[in-house]
Amino acid sequence: MAEAIRIDAARCSDFETSSRLEWLETNGTGAFAMGTVAGVNTRRYHGLLVATLRPPVARVVTLARLEEDVVLGGERVALSTDQFPGAVSPQGYRNLVEFRLDPFPVWRFSVAGATVIRSLFLVPERQAVVLRYDADRPCRLEARPFLACRDYHSLGHETAEAAPEAVGRPDGVDLRLYRDRPGVRLFFQDGWFAASGQWYRNFEYLAELDRGLDFREDLYTPGVLGFDLVPGEPRYVVAALDGERAVDPALCEAAVRAQRAGRSRLDLAADQFIVRRAGGRPTIIAGYPWFTDWGRDTMISLPGLLVARGRLDEAWEIVEGFLEHLDRGLIPNRFPDDGERPEYNTVDGTLWLFQAVWALEAARPGFAGQFFPKALEILEWHRRGTHYGIRVDEADGLLSAGGVGDQLTWMDAKVGDWVVTPRHGKAVEINALWINALRMTAEWAAGLGERKEAVRLRREAARAERSFRARFWNPARGCLYDRIGPEGPDERVRPNQLFAASLRFPVVTKAQARRIVAVAAAELLTPYGLRTLSPGDPEFKPRYEGDPWHRDGAYHQGTVWPWLLGPYISAYLYAHGRAAVAHCRELAAGLVGELERGGLGSLAEVYDGAAPHRAGGCPAQAWSVAELIRVLEAELA
Repeated sequence: MAEAIRIDAARCSDFETSSRLEWLETNGTGAFAMGTVAGVNTRRYHGLLVATLRPPVARVVTLARLEEDVVLGGERVALSTDQFPGAVSPQGYRNLVEFRLDPFPVWRFSVAGATVIRSLFLVPERQAVVLRYDADRPCRLEARPFLACRDYHSLGHETAEAAPEAVGRPDGVDLRLYRDRPGVRLFFQDGWFAASGQWYRNFEYLAELDRGLDFREDLYTPGVLGFDLVPGEPRYVVAALDGERAVDPALCEAAVRAQRAGRSRLDLAADQFIVRRAGGRPTIIAGYPWFTDWGRDTMISLPGLLVARGRLDEAWEIVEGFLEHLDRGLIPNRFPDDGERPEYNTVDGTLWLFQAVWALEAARPGFAGQFFPKALEILEWHRRGTHYGIRVDEADGLLSAGGVGDQLTWMDAKVGDWVVTPRHGKAVEINALWINALRMTAEWAAGLGERKEAVRLRREAARAERSFRARFWNPARGCLYDRIGPEGPDERVRPNQLFAASLRFPVVTKAQARRIVAVAAAELLTPYGLRTLSPGDPEFKPRYEGDPWHRDGAYHQGTVWPWLLGPYISAYLYAHGRAAVAHCRELAAGLVGELERGGLGSLAEVYDGAAPHRAGGCPAQAWSVAELIRVLEAELA
């Protein structure tokens, strides 16, 4: 059962701390609400309702925030906090005595001797957010909604193109900022709304400043919503996208609490990434707040987020969804937000698909038989050659991919024409995955009575494995080369070699695996995951920070990735056997502790390569959570 995550009064009132602790609420469609403990928005992605117009994409920040004051005994006290140039005003965080996730975000304020509590949750599968207010003394609450009504990647500014409207209804008010963009419906009872429209200029989002991006925005407020708070009588405000019908907020709250009751914190974190498309088929969001569903991330995450948790039918639906877009033996790397043709610039996404199906088949036989014809098709396209120069080298049976300028592996950062981490040619993890795909398909063929196919595939895999061991082993370092490129082997120490020992069919001996994990432990391992490059390398970048150029330049050049702790643990167990379980549990437990720091209730995308290893990137990343669940459930249970 998930214990409440609590932030005490000392940390709440420390603006430097509480403005960096982030919370996230999702609703199963790709929509979300997100902000900080302090209540100040620090990202362009923060908002009370970031709705999706075409689940799970086409996201828009509709209601950016509510500016709330409590009026009690003639005194007006702010609950909200904003950052403007040179000033934090109002400073509602000073009145915050506790924040907790229990099971959703809850703020407790001390206001002129009274306690006021604000809670927030999203309505499942609806484009609507519910705010609940409680007080232990009679008082009045006034809330000023601020509208953005923009794409979630952009920022808005005061413009003559705005055509604001506020139209009252018996159960609330309809708010619109632009004629051609979605508006917001407010639902409330026993309250009033007074129109007084105006722009507030230069809200500052300091996380965007840290990222070297535009960080100032103007927001429009159409008026003030007010109602009386009475002890024992909660008041609800529902903000919904245009066209959404009214909901019973108390019933919704009860349903959300029941759905989350008795669940572990990791289980709840996993649920946030599983969403359904407009047509009803499930998919996996790679990370919040800015990623959507990516093929590579989905297939890596699927065993942990779904299979390990017994959600097998949903996992297979996701596989089927990607297979429907199979093109020349490749699944999509990404589905663009605007509905264009999927992008296929990945060599490993399709190979990770085999690992996902293997996990499914191990959990419940029958999936492999459905996948088998597609598996043969995929392998054949890789033999003959598919997009981006992905093809088997007939000389050694290894898989080669891309050329100068292509970034097809997971280390795919590219700035303009600058390929930050060149990995074209024969990458170590790609060939470990290729050999596994051959061996898995051979096993499926044998199980389906396709004996000749099984023999052929086993021979092909054995040849590729012999070539792998001959070409990738670096005797001078006692580990594997990262890739074999046109210019020769790449001796940089990176974590990709771990997959040769961590996958279902290891392609190195146990003795070699012990050498590999020893090198990884000495040069790459941190409490938060593994570095992407050894600190001893002259190209090592200790910090993931700055503008996009600097961040992308460090993304796979030393930055720590939590998801890599999964393959490290799997490789360690292969190398050292079950005697190593206790050690691996300690490693996993350290990462579990991160659920209560930074992105509260989830795990970040990356950390700095050097101490103190600050979290960065997305505060909630699917494969960070998924790989931790996978090893805890499948290998360390």
